[in-house]
Amino acid sequence: MTSSVRPQARTQARASLSASAASTSRLSSITQRSLPFALTALAALSQAPVQAQTTAMGPSKLSSVVVTATRSKLDLNQVLADVTVLTRADIERQGFGNLADLLSRQSCVEIVRNGNPGSSTSLFTRGANTQHTLLLVDGVRMDTQGGSGGPAWEAIPLSMIERIEIVRGAASSVYGSDAVAGVVQVFTRKSTGKPLVDIGAAIGSLGTVKADFNASGLLGDFDYAFGLANEYSEGFNIRKVSNDPAYTPDIDDWRNYSLNARLGYQLNRQHRVELVNTSAATDAAYDASAKPKAGVSDRNLHRTQITRALWSAQWNADLQTELSQGVSTERYETQTNKASTYLTETRVRQTALSGSYKLGASLGQINGLLERRSDELVNSGLRKDVGGRADRHQDAVALAYLLSLGSVDFQLHARHDDDSDFGGTNTGTVATGWRFASGWRAWASAGTAFRAPTLYQIFSEYGPKPGVAALSPERGRNSELGLNYSNGDSELGLTVYNNRIRDLITWDSGFAANCISTFGGCYGNLAKVTLRGVSLQGETRFAGLRLQGSLDWQDPRDVGTDKILGRRSRTHGTLRVEKTLDQWTAGAQVQANGKRFDDHANKKPMGGYALLNLDAGYRINKQLRVQINLDNALNKSYETAQGYAQAPRTVLFSLRYSSEL
Repeated sequence: MTSSVRPQARTQARASLSASAASTSRLSSITQRSLPFALTALAALSQAPVQAQTTAMGPSKLSSVVVTATRSKLDLNQVLADVTVLTRADIERQGFGNLADLLSRQSCVEIVRNGNPGSSTSLFTRGANTQHTLLLVDGVRMDTQGGSGGPAWEAIPLSMIERIEIVRGAASSVYGSDAVAGVVQVFTRKSTGKPLVDIGAAIGSLGTVKADFNASGLLGDFDYAFGLANEYSEGFNIRKVSNDPAYTPDIDDWRNYSLNARLGYQLNRQHRVELVNTSAATDAAYDASAKPKAGVSDRNLHRTQITRALWSAQWNADLQTELSQGVSTERYETQTNKASTYLTETRVRQTALSGSYKLGASLGQINGLLERRSDELVNSGLRKDVGGRADRHQDAVALAYLLSLGSVDFQLHARHDDDSDFGGTNTGTVATGWRFASGWRAWASAGTAFRAPTLYQIFSEYGPKPGVAALSPERGRNSELGLNYSNGDSELGLTVYNNRIRDLITWDSGFAANCISTFGGCYGNLAKVTLRGVSLQGETRFAGLRLQGSLDWQDPRDVGTDKILGRRSRTHGTLRVEKTLDQWTAGAQVQANGKRFDDHANKKPMGGYALLNLDAGYRINKQLRVQINLDNALNKSYETAQGYAQAPRTVLFSLRYSSEL
């Protein structure tokens, strides 16, 4: 087990995937149980009536253009990966929570949280560790180099987001380090042309108050978008006193402030420059340790800033390039009674020159990339000989070939990363797809991935002795098969995957001879895991209802111990039913997670849970809409980390005004 980047997350085992999936026979067992059901569902959906009502559902998402999967614009129906696109309408349906809560309602995603939405949050994609899913905000990489690393999922508010693209599977051949299990890219709001004002306000239970303001438009050749948001909640008691009577019950509040701004200038029809900045600050209460006396205040303070400058050029009909410079900063501090107890700050800089060249309708497209990434960590836990500060850089070159010829799609990605600490790493992906019948497509892919050790793992006293046993990157090898069906308003996707990760960096007491630490252990490349599973997701219209759902069977397992990874359920899924009638829209969603263990040793069982979330909206006129959300409607008491309560039933009333000026 590795220690976490944040003190209150250490009990959560946010750090290592010290484990995952077992032998081929287990995957075979999962597949044998699930494929008959999945194929039956595919067949049934192919016969489902397609309704004429399309206004509520909007255009098919298969008509969307996706950039995350290949780092270039590609029609969703040509993407050779398991992809989900969330629009602003999808985002606005959510009541309680933040980005992590929204993602937890998507296929293959689970979250673990130490209490309220401002608390330390881990996201598991296909059962992988939180640090194995790369988070991008407008193309800028988000990462924390303290502890075991990974994005701060709780730091991104929903009010600033326009669109989200989720790509599951290994993607290091496109993005380098971290993209072992998937990529989530958040796109902040931008101008759509005409001047637009969008104002939202909400009030609800737990003393929750929200407000946001967004404006966008054009001024000659300039386009702009600007947004402010504020959220406050009195909160709830996040520690379950019945599990640990030493804790004094208290109410743990949280608040979040965010600002985003985008300014673009169209030099001419071929060239555009753009500057984007996003800032967010979270101040949340948490319970760090037993409190024999009331009045002790534990708080975590999180500040995030993302800045990107971009020059995009369309040199001719076939050649397009982008030059970008991005910087992200993550500052995290914990305080007790306003006295600082822990501080870590990560700064990631990246410069990238990318381009695509179309060879011809029958010859495909070539993508190229040159990239430099620099990481810097300031952390009080780093060794004295590095002065509490550490840095490194990675240089990368990548090439891709994309071909769509008739009913066949083909993609080949290759990338080389050279790290200043551990040297070079090569990754690659090959994928192909075949539209073998009207509405039907089969695809397959295989790829490699890696994650570099964090600066904390290398340079803290918990790292190995310099020159004795240097840490190597964690390495993954992923393969998957997919089957998709699309016909009008009906879509269904089935994916079978197998991801093997070796050289996983974990904490081990038997590694003491190579350690600087006197605590009887340190980090080492010690674990192997396998992540296998089957994912089914789809949507359709039936009897005037819009139906959306997903069902995931997974087996994330430690190869050495043959144990299921902690806090991962073997089965989880969602089902949403939505009805639109005139100006009314109403929806109900069930989110279910099976039983799991709180630890990797599988000695602390946790029960499964199911949540019912309800929402209803009414459009008063073209500009004004009201909505009510009833989340956890049955007031289910549940935990994602043992001893930490999750939110009770919450009600939120919201009002949104949008108008073109």
